[in-house]
Amino acid sequence: MNTEIETPYYLIDEKKLLKNLKKIQYVRERSGAKSVLALKCFSAWSVFDLMSKYMDGATSSSLYEAKLGYEKFGKETHAFSVAYSVEDVEALQHISDKIIFNSVSQFKRFYNKVKHIKIGLRINPRISYSHFDLANPARKYSRLGVTSEKEIMSALSRISGVTFHYNCENDDFKTFSAMLDEISEKYKKILNKVEWVSLGGGLYFTKEGYPLDKFCAKLKSFGEKYNVQIYLEPGEAAVTQSCELVTTVLDVVKNIKDIAIVDASIESHMLDLLIYKIPAKINAKSGKNEYIIAGRSCLAGDVFGEYKLANRLKVGSIIRFADTAGYTMVKKNWFNGLKMPSIVVKRLDGKVEIVKKFLYNGFLNDLS
Repeated sequence: MNTEIETPYYLIDEKKLLKNLKKIQYVRERSGAKSVLALKCFSAWSVFDLMSKYMDGATSSSLYEAKLGYEKFGKETHAFSVAYSVEDVEALQHISDKIIFNSVSQFKRFYNKVKHIKIGLRINPRISYSHFDLANPARKYSRLGVTSEKEIMSALSRISGVTFHYNCENDDFKTFSAMLDEISEKYKKILNKVEWVSLGGGLYFTKEGYPLDKFCAKLKSFGEKYNVQIYLEPGEAAVTQSCELVTTVLDVVKNIKDIAIVDASIESHMLDLLIYKIPAKINAKSGKNEYIIAGRSCLAGDVFGEYKLANRLKVGSIIRFADTAGYTMVKKNWFNGLKMPSIVVKRLDGKVEIVKKFLYNGFLNDLS
């Protein structure tokens, strides 16, 4: 590893990424289910050439994501938005293979503009798996997807598929299987009339020890029962354990406990963990030396977590935060004017490449 790269930086390791991609390929070969990358989770297009060899395209949550998928990923481009503007639809109709509507009202409003492409409707099945209410697609009063069967039936003859996105970090196959059975029973009239069904993202099927063969069998059975093409929308599952945020200790201070301050920020560079109040994972040997590791922003709660480490920390110590691909780079920001981490890729052949550096001009031009 090139020790001369200036911290902080995100380090994407293509060999680790490939482990997930091969599992995604395995699922397609044995179940028939296609996988499209959820760009809302991971949009680092410097590794799309590798990912596109094992996945079927990309799915988006906005016009800009759809354009990125179309231009940089290739293959299928799925468009979704909680609510489209007229300008969105004007642009998306020329680059999308599928356009999925969140409501029947938007479907009816824009149908004539997009009827030449595959149209989908998102359904809220009122069941879900999520550890956090904030991320629960079927939470109380959720605006995500159509709940009325009458409304769905009114659009059914003019759509080709439906989306059920109802999971968040679901690594429990039994729960997934039971919920899919419930959906199968509840929506069988609809499922018998469509060509494709997306089961969304949030399924952690690339996790070590996940019963992949049972998962494949379940998907294949569902697809054959309704004669539909199944789509999965892996985000975190595609990139898990493939990236580190590499940082340097700038200072160690004491306020009852030892606090190591690094040249990155959870507020700016790992915002998802701050939102969900989850400590960052760290790649380091455990031991007896206790530290709070904190970021360098002026936010009092800019804290990565508390750790017990084998080695003492000092100015210049390198700290590597693990599993920092999903919902990190897509959420990085210029809070406090802190320098954004560079994006570095370790290619399959071992070559380390700095693919993006963020300088003052980026900060300047992001403002007005």
